[in-house]
Amino acid sequence: MSTHTPAAACPASPVEVKQRIPSLDVMRGFALLGILVMNIQSFSMVGAAYMNPTAYGDLTGANWWVWFVGHVLTDQKMYGIFSMLFGAGIVLMMSGAEARGAGAALHCRRMGWLILFGLLHAHLLWYGDILYTYGVCGLVVYLFRRKSPRTLVVLSALFFTIGSAIMYLNGWSMRFWPPEQIASFTRNSWLPNAEMVQREVAAYRGSWLAQMPYRIREAAFFETGLLLLVMGWKSIGNMLLGMALFKAGILAGQRSRDVYAKMALAGLLLGLPMVGFGVWRNVTAAWNVRYSFFFGTQYNYWGAIIVDIGWIGVLMLFCTSSGLTRAKAALSAVGRTAFSNYILQTLIGTTLFYGHGFGLFGDVSRVDQILIVVAIWMVQLFISPLWLRYFAFGPLEWLWRSLTYWRRMPLKNGKLV
Repeated sequence: MSTHTPAAACPASPVEVKQRIPSLDVMRGFALLGILVMNIQSFSMVGAAYMNPTAYGDLTGANWWVWFVGHVLTDQKMYGIFSMLFGAGIVLMMSGAEARGAGAALHCRRMGWLILFGLLHAHLLWYGDILYTYGVCGLVVYLFRRKSPRTLVVLSALFFTIGSAIMYLNGWSMRFWPPEQIASFTRNSWLPNAEMVQREVAAYRGSWLAQMPYRIREAAFFETGLLLLVMGWKSIGNMLLGMALFKAGILAGQRSRDVYAKMALAGLLLGLPMVGFGVWRNVTAAWNVRYSFFFGTQYNYWGAIIVDIGWIGVLMLFCTSSGLTRAKAALSAVGRTAFSNYILQTLIGTTLFYGHGFGLFGDVSRVDQILIVVAIWMVQLFISPLWLRYFAFGPLEWLWRSLTYWRRMPLKNGKLV
């Protein structure tokens, strides 16, 4: 009598500990920590300063270098790595789920809950949420999960190109905009005047309810205009590229260290100068709205993809090395609890900077911001391994999986993770 259980009879369930791929967790932890370098600016400064560093705050001396290094090394790079890992995770999870008889319904339910989490995060806590974008784009990339690595790379390049072309065409069309439309766009998206800055600072230093109009307006733009303009296309491109890299064995540590060393050199030696050149072009253009918003960003848009290849090479060399086991374990723990740690970063950031907390919004220099970032890193690198000694999931990972599989998952350690 056969002991084989038909796939359809096996309930869909999460990945077990022994099935986890350590390199994915380490890279996810690294990217999650790196994302905070950029997000701290959004927590602590007016929204326009995220894209236009001249819009608010001192940008001289050490503050300039903090912004420049953060921009070159992390802006669009950490989110890019995280997006690639998200795509890889879809392939990994769904290949197992489909083997057990689950499929599109499970994935759609999982993405649907992520979209809801993202909406709650953006509208109730902080408008710069990325979960909504991942949920929406995750529904799209699922359609390509069975494609070959070569096809996935071609599709990835296509989506990257569409996002880039949309930005370029919008910049080209700006010469035909009425002057009042250009002035309005500049004030609202690039260089707010003193009165607008004062109102935004006052709102975020005010109560949670006083912040709501700004938060809802910005969140709605992120979820519609920005998603269609650039974020959706690039997120899908990154996810498809992550699927390709996973299927090619690159993200799972199945290639030689020589391959990873070449990735690191090629990515960082080509990508970093491209991003740096883009900064120089923006400076020489005096951060002109038409050039810097639409054209100057193209260097970082494409350069970030190349830098990400370099970062992945560096991280895989780290993951496949024999030493630094405690550092790997700490980063892996942050990666395994990335959802919870992402929201924790928001809770800490908004408590520090918004009026319902310490109300430091608009008062913290870029140098002090990076010191806060390092302090938050230390907290997360300490509490994540500690939490996983006793629990199998981060708290929000547990909630998300329980909702996805529509049954209460065991939380204590030694169970499914």
